[in-house]
Amino acid sequence: MAKPAAAFFDRVSAELSLAPERILYVSDRLDNDILPAHASGMRTAHLRRGPWGIHHARLPDARRADIRISSLRELANWLQHTRSSNRTGGYA
Repeated sequence: MAKPAAAFFDRVSAELSLAPERILYVSDRLDNDILPAHASGMRTAHLRRGPWGIHHARLPDARRADIRISSLRELANWLQHTRSSNRTGGYA
């Protein structure tokens, strides 16, 4: 199995022993990662970095990501903030 097949994202959930809604899937690509992960029930973070991330950030589907970030530091700050305010829903 390979991305963007739904079976790939089902396997991620199974391997982590977590419900999809407890997973925050982070990627710079909409087509292979963000959109299919979102369709599987995972929360998604679009990383607007590098050639794919910058290009895909301009596409209308980029708004479908739960959060949009420009760096992994920004992601870490977001996770720390949401955990401290208990709004993450228990992400892995």
